[in-house]
Formats: sequence, structure tokens, C-alpha cells
Amino acid sequence: MITASHNPKDYNGFKICRQQAQPLSGQAGLDKIKEAMENEIIQKSPQRGNIARKDVSVEYAEHCLSFINPAKIKPFKIVVDAGNGMAGMTLPPVFEKLPIEVTKLFFELDGSFPNHPASPIELENLVDLQKKIAEVKADFGVAFDGDADRMFLVDKFGHQVGGDMVTALVSDNLLDKYPGETILYNLICSKAVPELIERKGGKAIKTRVGHALIKPLMKKHNAIFGGEHSGHFYFRDFWFSDSGLIAFLVCLDLLSRSDMQLHDKIAEIDPYFRSGEINTKVDSVKDKIEQITEFCSDGEIDRMDGISVAYKDFWFNLRPSNTEPLLRLNAEAISKEILDKKLEEILAIIRS
Repeated sequence: MITASHNPKDYNGFKICRQQAQPLSGQAGLDKIKEAMENEIIQKSPQRGNIARKDVSVEYAEHCLSFINPAKIKPFKIVVDAGNGMAGMTLPPVFEKLPIEVTKLFFELDGSFPNHPASPIELENLVDLQKKIAEVKADFGVAFDGDADRMFLVDKFGHQVGGDMVTALVSDNLLDKYPGETILYNLICSKAVPELIERKGGKAIKTRVGHALIKPLMKKHNAIFGGEHSGHFYFRDFWFSDSGLIAFLVCLDLLSRSDMQLHDKIAEIDPYFRSGEINTKVDSVKDKIEQITEFCSDGEIDRMDGISVAYKDFWFNLRPSNTEPLLRLNAEAISKEILDKKLEEILAIIRS
């Protein structure tokens, strides 16, 4: 697939998969291709490939809708921001089959992204959606990124629902229908996610961050679903690949069945306070992580991805960026006072 995903208009890129939708990444296949190209040892096939053009939009819509019962969906009033990306093409055939009232924003395909970057994880890119939700008095809204593999919900008050909370919502719905299933979540997600999965009788498995790591693990554990704080949601019945549209539909189904507003449902499952991701440039990533490890030696330490430290009332993860001399901090606590106090202590060390 040729796509720059959620990146700005000046970017472009490739998403490369092998058979059965297995993704290639820097440490999972692409490194071998790079080595082969640099050493000119690529083996050319004796047969040439071919190019075929086929419109699968109807079949795609039907498959996405197979995750729910459209007849059971309530007539919600929803604002949808397609961000001038691919959601503008993939969503309309699905909406035609649903009894919802949709107010459309930026459904015109335009790779220059004239209205805002198609990256709904950043709050500044949700301003138009938040205004329109208030203007039309919608029940909630949803925004998709450039290639529509990610999505974020926004409640009627304009509050963004984090990817981890969407992971919890999807898990809630799927475990009602398929009890005892395995669900993966990355280590940045709120504690509310594994707590809900286990409370519903499912098996929760924590993973490192990144689709190239999660997809193989989903196959290994035959997990029905996997979610990330970044808004990536993976489904076993979607070839273990991610789909923002399917996640949206499953959440729509949950809200229809529960007879609750989005903000009320989130309040029901989320008792915690989170920092969001705090990025800090540092001279030495390794030295800072070791300083933090020493400072937090009285906590429960996990080095699955960077360093995670857990206490009774607070936890955090500190991990390096893959591309910059940055440390990424995510934290969560049972109260805002504890969160603020702990963040002040940790950031003082990181920024010293």
C-alpha cells in the first residue's frame, strides 16, 4: 500500500505485507530486503508479475458490517471527520446500511489535507469536529487518520476518547459475544483495559508497542482482538489487521446495546487519571533510563519496552523514540494529585 498514513502532506511511504497480511517492518523483513539491495543479492523471479484493477468497496463494506447487526443499531446523531483521507471513500457504503444520522466533515479525497493534518491523536486536529458536534448537538463524533486504519472517538462534550479506552469498549462488546477469548493490549494502555478484560472473563496479554510486534502475537495466541493507545485496533476476523472502521462499528454496537451515552460508558469503566504522552529530548537516552531505574528501585520494574514501573497507586512507562533522541513518558494514577506529584519527580530527573 502506498500511504504516509497520518503524516503531513509532504510525506509518502509504503506499507508492505507478505502472504496472509503479515506486516514487514524495520526488524521484521525490511532489514533483510535492505541488506539484499545494498549487497546486490536480490534474486529475480523468472516470471513477471501482473497488475490487476478491481473495486472491492462493496465487499469491504459488507465484511466490516458483518461484525455487527445493522438492524440493532440505534439512530445516533454522529459527526464524522474523514480528514480528506481514505475514510471519505470507505465509509459511505457502510453508512448507507445504518440507521444513523451522519454529519460529514472533509470527505473529499485530497492528499494536500487542506483543512487539518489527518492525525486525530493530536487534539489540535479535532477542533473542527468538536465545534460541529456542539453545533448540531450530536451524540458523539469520530475522526479517522489518512489511510483510515486508526480512529478516535469524541464525546458530546468535545472530549477525546483515548485509544486505550476504545480498546476497552471494543473488548467489552466482543467478550459479551465471545466469552473467554484472548485480547492483546500494549503496555501504554490504561490499567482499566486489562481489568475490564479479566472482569469479563477474558484473557488479557500485554505487549510492546507497534503493529509489527502485535500482529504476530495475535496469531500466536489466536487473539480475537488487539488494541493500542495510538488508535490502532486489530481483529482476528480481519486477517489480524487493523481497522478504524470496524472498531467504530463495534463501539456503535456496544452503545446501541447498552443504551448509554459514550461519556457515561467511559465513566463506568475508567476510574484513572492519565498524563498523555510527554516527550523530552535528552543527551543520553540510556543514562536517563538508568537514573530513573535507580530512583524507582522500590517499585515493580518491567523492561518489556523501555522501563515500566508500577506502584499500588501509580505506574508509568518511559521508552525511547525509535527515530529521535527522545524519551516518551506515559503515566497513570488513582488520583490527579498523585499523578501530578509523581510526574513532577520523574520529569525533574529526565530534564536535569
